[in-house]
Amino acid sequence: MGQFCRLTEHLEWGTDMGLLDGKNLLVTGILTDKSIAFEVARLAQLEGANVVATAFGKAARLTAATVKRLPKPTPVEPLDVTDPEELASLADRCKAHVDTLEGVVHSIGFAPTRIMGGNFMTGQWPDVATAIETSAFSLKSLAEATLPLLQPGAGITGLTFDAAFAWPVYDWMGVAKAALESAARYLARDLGPSRIRVNLVAAGPIKTVAATAIPGFDQMEGTWSARAPLGWDSASPVAAAKAVIALTSDLFPATTGEIVHVDGGVHAMGQ
Repeated sequence: MGQFCRLTEHLEWGTDMGLLDGKNLLVTGILTDKSIAFEVARLAQLEGANVVATAFGKAARLTAATVKRLPKPTPVEPLDVTDPEELASLADRCKAHVDTLEGVVHSIGFAPTRIMGGNFMTGQWPDVATAIETSAFSLKSLAEATLPLLQPGAGITGLTFDAAFAWPVYDWMGVAKAALESAARYLARDLGPSRIRVNLVAAGPIKTVAATAIPGFDQMEGTWSARAPLGWDSASPVAAAKAVIALTSDLFPATTGEIVHVDGGVHAMGQ
């Protein structure tokens, strides 16, 4: 029957080895143990990876406390993706923990609440610029900062929320996600010759700290399960995290510039 893939609590590919054995991953965006990034880090370690996490600003203490719940000790490096100095030093700081990187997980997004929640028409450029720089341009910034450590075959995997539609209350964050998705395609083009893959996972609404900070989040999340052919558990980041693990691994060696939907099937349904 050949090899098979079993995506359960422990992912395998026809062998007892972990899917990420011997690989080093940089994971951004860990805040609480409910975040997708935390679940990615947890599964990555269970699959044999070494994980380096990043933390931002005042949330650094929360990140430091949260990573203690991971299966293995996890170093944390500060990273503000809008700070050129922190970006410039990131590769050297990662070298204190790992010699190379085989995976980078982009789980970063922010928009001021005043340009969400039904405030599209009143949005002002300084706030929109913040959203686009933090949520979209940061993918390029992170890729550039880690490029010295990235190995041929490495996977950069980011998280998005399907930008093909105008969602209720998402407003300028939706525009920023559209920019992120476009940026991923251009990065896939430019990093492809170095055999570095760039892909995104479009997850359905998950009740993370960031998501629940969106004014009117329940308008997006409330009916999702009823619309999804497979159903949808907005309290669990596991399905999205498994997709990130798979894309970051060697299971998709010829896939780049792709957006994989992990939303219970809502993206394929009519209204």
